Amino acid sequence: MTIFDQLDSEVRSYSRQWPVVFDRAEGSRLFSEDGRPYLDFFAGAGALNYGHNNPFLKQALLDYIARDGVAHALDMFTVARRDFLEAVQDVLLAPRGLEYKVVFPGPGGANAVEAALKLARRVTGRQSVVSFTSGFHGMTMGALAVSGNLAKRAAAGVPLTSTTALPYDGYPGIGESGPRYLDQLLSDPGSGLDRPAAVIVETVQGEGGLRTAGADWLRELAAVCKRHEVLLIVDDVQMGCGRTGSFFSFEDAGITPDMVCLSKSIGGYGLPLALTLIRPELDVWKPGDHNGTFRGVSSSFVTGAQALRSYWSDGTLEKSTRERGERIAAALGAVAAEHSGAELEVRGRGFAAGLRIPEPGAARAVCAAAFENGLLMETSGAAGDVVKLLPPLTIGDDDLDEGLAIIRTCVGRVLARGK
Repeated sequence: MTIFDQLDSEVRSYSRQWPVVFDRAEGSRLFSEDGRPYLDFFAGAGALNYGHNNPFLKQALLDYIARDGVAHALDMFTVARRDFLEAVQDVLLAPRGLEYKVVFPGPGGANAVEAALKLARRVTGRQSVVSFTSGFHGMTMGALAVSGNLAKRAAAGVPLTSTTALPYDGYPGIGESGPRYLDQLLSDPGSGLDRPAAVIVETVQGEGGLRTAGADWLRELAAVCKRHEVLLIVDDVQMGCGRTGSFFSFEDAGITPDMVCLSKSIGGYGLPLALTLIRPELDVWKPGDHNGTFRGVSSSFVTGAQALRSYWSDGTLEKSTRERGERIAAALGAVAAEHSGAELEVRGRGFAAGLRIPEPGAARAVCAAAFENGLLMETSGAAGDVVKLLPPLTIGDDDLDEGLAIIRTCVGRVLARGK
């Protein structure tokens, strides 16, 4: 560990939770340099939906490198870029009747959010953006401005302005839903709320405690945005790419956002890639308006296209994710029932699942105990009170059951210790 302590910045966080040196990875497991296996229910914070070193994606990447495929090309036309766009059109957009143009905004999810916010302001000529309590959209300035976590916002070091936060679905103590409240404010000339350029929302709040917006709530939000000519942005960075079952997390609600932000598993292999999907009529960019050196990484195009064709050309993975997502929820529900006095709450949807443990520090203790038992998980929520599960969508049933059994054991031990 000496070199890490000597040179690695103190800003690092995940390595503090899991203080081992990892050497290799395969499927749903990471292996430390001494050979100990760790079952991975973290999956790169959702960047490894298809597991570590997925063989289908690895072979496509190796073949591309072996033939000296273009590694870096800015936004120049390449065979890899064309193939990826064809996969997006043929596998994602056309079958769903969606018409979007693709912006390559940079390598990460925050880049996708920044591009969406910038474009919304340009298209509408308005500045403010409505976001929601407990939302999280990235660590760059614009993304932080529409995020709810006070600790993360404070890291900006300057005022974060031109945004208004409204209550997310199920926000405690609020009787009026966010969409109705927004509609009322925008309809009242005395409300003091300027008509925003956009509303940005997560259908499931990955970093915000696995809170889930209901389908009716999302439909109502989309209707309010349309009524007041406000653009609707869905941040699908963590919940997209099949994490909730359908490829896009908003599909079950039957809505069509004006813009969609994708990253993490859109590159398939864990390589950097981000997309901002926009309605064609919103494509008012001038050349270079949103620029960057790494707007499209060729290796990510290769593995991303392979992932789309391998896993989303039929409904097999979606069906599996939905069915096994119900198994995860049932298993967590059983844990909650075993400790009814602790008031545990099952959260999330599909393969983005969580167990809220109100007792202060208990969720962190469960994750620490899980690590000692060979399972990687993190907490979620501003108070760190939710045990968060993000297994690879391709995880085997035996591995899934093993991880759920570890969670059950660790929750029992932590709560017993608390008593």
